[in-house]
Amino acid sequence: MENLKNTFRWSDAEVITAMSNNPMVLRRSKEMLESSSKLLISEIGLEPAYIARRPSMLNYSLEGRIRPRYHVLKFLKGNGLLDHDRGYYSAFKVAEKVFVEKYICPHNEVAPHLVEDYAAACRGEVPTNFRFA
Repeated sequence: MENLKNTFRWSDAEVITAMSNNPMVLRRSKEMLESSSKLLISEIGLEPAYIARRPSMLNYSLEGRIRPRYHVLKFLKGNGLLDHDRGYYSAFKVAEKVFVEKYICPHNEVAPHLVEDYAAACRGEVPTNFRFA
């Protein structure tokens, strides 16, 4: 429990919330939790309390799901193709097919390379910039 508090900067109440919503979080290794914290808090900028209320994010693959989807959302938001208020969790939690249908396919005309860039990101080959045509 202390590891969760320290890694995610959670209060006792946030640890209890996270554990009650996802008891499997206790089975995560210290290294995995630290990697998750680094990506979700330091890189993406999510608030610790946001993660505590949505601890299932800690079950998803960082490199195969979270990071590639984050790059897509960052690209879409940065280019005015997605509302800046749209939360990350809704994109992280959906099945792959739904994610592609909802976040990639609608932008095929203005960002035809998005599907290729996303596929590359899923393979760990994150392009320096997702690109327009």
